[in-house]
Amino acid sequence: MQRLSRALIGTAAVALLATACTGTSEAPKANDDATKDVTITFWHGWSAPSEAAAIAANIKAFETKHPNIKVKVVGNINDDKIKQALRAGGPNSPDVVSSFTTDNVGTFCSSKVFSDLKPFLEKSAIDLDKTFPKALQDYTQYQGTRCTLPLLNDAYGLYYNKDAFKAAGITEPPKTLSEFDAIAKKLTKPKGDGYSQLGFMPNFHGYESTSGHFAAQWGATYFTPEGKSNLAADPGFAKMFTWQSNLVKELGGFAKLEKYRATFGDEWGAKNPFHTGQVAMSIDGEWRLGMAKEAGVKFDIGTAPFPVPDDQADTYGKGYLSGTIVGIASTSQKQNAAWELVKFMTTDTKAVVDFANAIHNVPSTLEALKSPDLKVDEGFKTFLDIAQHAKSNTTPASPNGGAYQLTLQGFGYQYEAGKEPDLAAGLAKTDAQIDKDLAQAK
Repeated sequence: MQRLSRALIGTAAVALLATACTGTSEAPKANDDATKDVTITFWHGWSAPSEAAAIAANIKAFETKHPNIKVKVVGNINDDKIKQALRAGGPNSPDVVSSFTTDNVGTFCSSKVFSDLKPFLEKSAIDLDKTFPKALQDYTQYQGTRCTLPLLNDAYGLYYNKDAFKAAGITEPPKTLSEFDAIAKKLTKPKGDGYSQLGFMPNFHGYESTSGHFAAQWGATYFTPEGKSNLAADPGFAKMFTWQSNLVKELGGFAKLEKYRATFGDEWGAKNPFHTGQVAMSIDGEWRLGMAKEAGVKFDIGTAPFPVPDDQADTYGKGYLSGTIVGIASTSQKQNAAWELVKFMTTDTKAVVDFANAIHNVPSTLEALKSPDLKVDEGFKTFLDIAQHAKSNTTPASPNGGAYQLTLQGFGYQYEAGKEPDLAAGLAKTDAQIDKDLAQAK
């Protein structure tokens, strides 16, 4: 599943860094005739039968609209295979590539293994601001070079157990972090040296409770305009870590929470701790609704935007955004034909809506988000609203993929465990490491 691939970003990013893409200095010119009979190859990462069927339906619709272009589809492809193929080129390499890893956009663009899409967008008169939400535009480009476009979207919000809320006399989900902390404590039921129910798992290993997902609620800026790491200078990061560490203490302390976390089932299986009622609230993406239903969850599930800092109460409704990306291989000799597929999959409203409905993701265009054909229930609508919120944001692209996020996450593990007691000094040290890694990548 898409989410599993993103959960393994650490491994993928390290592999990508170990053998960085060199790309090509000059991409083939887009001089092929897209009106003539041609076959192009499309690589993607989906592997589940339902997802493969959704891709097949999307491609069939494209071929019906463009009968002269045939598409050879190859699924279950990860970023490491993409990197190797695009470096090698040749007749067996793909023309169009989809990736789950937005963190690698900086690498794809700066190494030129993906073509610059600006000429194609201009030729097709596509206005980005009228087509895609701003955050999605942000994570599909690097330093002004747009080598990818968004293909569906993931939005993160708050899941809560409505039955647990009702039993505790809580009538609505929290909107600010102070309200959230109070509810998390109220829903926490100690039992022996553990819990019979935990209001929320704040530890950074608690599946989707990552530093990046939390920092989005502060709207923190990762880099200066000059490209230097900005963690120590932006007060949002210190405030985020302070809030998280305080909640860890209030809910029983790091060691006790880690011991309880060891009892959790697999994040992607039926025994996810939210499914089992071990935690009453969690931060997660829109896919959790379908997974919870498939797991046979017995309680009523509520969804809402994740709470915001009290001094940013007017930004409630925002959240962290990510998603799938698609681009044209710079080695492709059929770039105009490849663009027709990319344009169809990313901007054709019916194609985007049908694909989103089929795999239960959030659509990636403004028109598709408002389409009457979109299958929306009460819980899913939350994530559509988060995707369209003006303050929703994402983690920026960098030339070494998601390495800076891994470095920040590593500091978070040390800080929450008490191994790095000086927050300001720790953030400054993390800045220095990120800058060093960026300098090496460049």
